[in-house]
Amino acid sequence: MLKHIVRAAGAAVRVSSATSSATTRTLPFSCAALCSPCSVTTQPITRALWMLSNNGTSTGYRPKLFSSKVIYPSVSCGCGALHTEGDKAFGDFLSDEIKEEKKLQKNKSLPKMSGGWDLEMNGTEAKLTRNMSGEKITVTFNVNNSIPPNFEDEVEQGGQQKAEEKSEIVSAPNFVVEVTKQTSKHSLVFDCHFSEDEISHGEGEEQSEIFAIREVSFQPEGDLDWKETSYTLNTDSLDWALYDHLMDFLADRGVDNTFADELMELSTAVEHQEYIKFLEELQGFVKCN
Repeated sequence: MLKHIVRAAGAAVRVSSATSSATTRTLPFSCAALCSPCSVTTQPITRALWMLSNNGTSTGYRPKLFSSKVIYPSVSCGCGALHTEGDKAFGDFLSDEIKEEKKLQKNKSLPKMSGGWDLEMNGTEAKLTRNMSGEKITVTFNVNNSIPPNFEDEVEQGGQQKAEEKSEIVSAPNFVVEVTKQTSKHSLVFDCHFSEDEISHGEGEEQSEIFAIREVSFQPEGDLDWKETSYTLNTDSLDWALYDHLMDFLADRGVDNTFADELMELSTAVEHQEYIKFLEELQGFVKCN
């Protein structure tokens, strides 16, 4: 959402500085994120399309950012910071955006994973753990930069028509699986990601693996950083028989398609929750609450 405001501001500067030219240029849309939506429960897309469908605010009014009149801090505020008409319009816009996003929030609490996984949250990072017959399986992921990249392409190609269609956002993060045995000083670590080709499997279709293993390595138990001095097996040119055994190894420990679907559902809920928190903090910063 903020990128649209910055782009609108940039466009206003260029137009005002080029009054001698009869030709104007329009800014293309651009974005960044991660893969296609899956069949999990998600919320409709509103972030990048709000400006298209509502002209920047829910009231239809779009402030001229560079013509704002400065309003000096009032005594009641007490923050001593700069306040402008643009800040007020920005705060009002964020209020509307927060209300809309909360309407789309299906559950206040995070969905639970089946299979006896324990969830531990640390900001945008999630850790899932379970114990099986003397083994500890840990799965970690971060919801930052986990939104599909093709969503922005659809906005650029479809424009207003896409804004009016019902689309869905899904968070599909990379995740790391760590398997630790009691008798071993090292953990077998799998660097996994969701496959863009397989993630959008539909009902009635033959379902293949919706995630893939990118790399496998032995790492010291409990180390947070991946040691580059440890040999890392890249699966790009790996024999398929060995790759299938590695996938079966994970499935036997509960990391399969069902787990991957539930992980995306959990990640989507966490990402949306963190997005709303960010908007609320941004509103408080702009309004000096």
